[in-house]
Amino acid sequence: MNLYCITPLFLGNFRGSEILIIGAIILLLFGGKKIPELMKGLGKGVHSFKQGIQEAKEEMNKPVDLESSDNTPADNKKS
Repeated sequence: MNLYCITPLFLGNFRGSEILIIGAIILLLFGGKKIPELMKGLGKGVHSFKQGIQEAKEEMNKPVDLESSDNTPADNKKS
């Protein structure tokens, strides 16, 4: 399988020096104090997303309550 099919186009051609330059630009734009706050917010967002996915999986795998079908044939015979 071709690696270029998997990797997005904008990420496929970066080398170490280019990543360092981009990191330096981000450091200049946001400053050293703001970057940890941004990363903390990003981490919380990822955690919240994973928690939401897990809750959705649990909800989908939960057995369905059949409260509306409480009238079983045994209950109908009593009437």
